[in-house]
Amino acid sequence: MTHPTRVGLIGLGVISKFYVAAFDRLPDVDLAAVCDLRPEALEPFHDVARCHTRHTDLLADATNLDAVVVNVPNDAHAKVCGDAIAAGLGVCVEKPLATRIEDGRALVAAARKRNVTLFTSFHRRYNSAVLRLLDDVTAAEAPVRSLTVRYLERIEDHAGDDRWYLDADRCGGGCVADNGPNAFDLVRLFLGATELADAKVVRDAHGTDRQADITLRSPHGVPARVELDWSYDGEVKDVTVELADGTTLSADMLAGHTEFKGSLWHEYAGVLADFDQRLRSGQDTADDGLAALDLVDAVYRAEGAAR
Repeated sequence: MTHPTRVGLIGLGVISKFYVAAFDRLPDVDLAAVCDLRPEALEPFHDVARCHTRHTDLLADATNLDAVVVNVPNDAHAKVCGDAIAAGLGVCVEKPLATRIEDGRALVAAARKRNVTLFTSFHRRYNSAVLRLLDDVTAAEAPVRSLTVRYLERIEDHAGDDRWYLDADRCGGGCVADNGPNAFDLVRLFLGATELADAKVVRDAHGTDRQADITLRSPHGVPARVELDWSYDGEVKDVTVELADGTTLSADMLAGHTEFKGSLWHEYAGVLADFDQRLRSGQDTADDGLAALDLVDAVYRAEGAAR
């Protein structure tokens, strides 16, 4: 591909502004089309991109696109991603890959059969503090003894106008389904593949999981603790690594970003740049999204078996 990558953005919810800003920062990626069910959401884009109110209309114009970013509610991921794959387009989808493990597996199979890129957007792996920590851990002489990821927030503060986050059916669950994938992917970034060792889940009166304390374990026996909270007064997003020699290293993903969600500006630039590189190289990235979804499924199954 010698021309700029032509991308369609499907869904203009609360996260979309970070993608739009990332397009402005990356000269080799063009925002060629946008789609949203709400005509008023399209108004700022009429002079810069083709506008559609149905994703099927955007995909019908696929000859002028190389890929799409899927930024729709979680319960629509499988349908929209599946349609984009069938159209032969590369896909960058907001986590989670899907709300059901069966749908995630079907998307991966379809992408590989069609030979298109299926890339799940885990924006925290591009956080500058996380990347510095990864460099420090890689350079350390001692191996990792344990890892802790904390992802604590009040979901009502973060959902904005996207109230579907608060509907467990549309979100795919609660904190485990929505924040779990980002946290699990950070564990994968540092430790590689892991499996579930233990999970404690706390649900509210409506049956939505609001807190979870999850233990993962690597094939070499390294434990990783993931703490999730949707009812936290404030916000904490960090990673702590303990090395075998007793050294403790950490990354505060919010440090230096005083604006609410301020870290997302540079993280989503990283997402889009990496997606473009994977598209151009043809690298298969589907396993990352499926691995996180598999852990979400494992937590819910383990919780169900314990009740």
